Amino acid sequence: MDIRKLALIPTAVLHLCDANDDPIYADAKKEKPVQVHLYGPGSKQFEAAETKNSRRVLESVTGRRGKKKNADQKEWRVDFLVAITDRFENLEYDKLEGDALARAVYGDATLRFIADQVHAFVHDAANFTKNSETN
Repeated sequence: MDIRKLALIPTAVLHLCDANDDPIYADAKKEKPVQVHLYGPGSKQFEAAETKNSRRVLESVTGRRGKKKNADQKEWRVDFLVAITDRFENLEYDKLEGDALARAVYGDATLRFIADQVHAFVHDAANFTKNSETN
């Protein structure tokens, strides 16, 4: 058997839910799901984001950047999520786009449930298999 048949796909789509775990739609008819396209653990983008965070942790522990602060950890998480986000669908925030939109959404403490969902989703390899459906 060629084991590469089981390789992870590079991206997957997450249908975002609100803090009550109800799917979010951009319209009353529920025809426009609010989604985020994400790079997964089998992608170069994910690997680069993980490598950057690992380097930051190592530097903070070895004293090269000083002591690790909670603010740094929050910033690192936002940076990681921005790096693995390809794009949002049907989501607006102050007319921002691209990385600026992702940074605003993931950095907004009142929208933490979105960052939490994305973080959990990308750390479950099953979401990036050929057999997985769009979530």
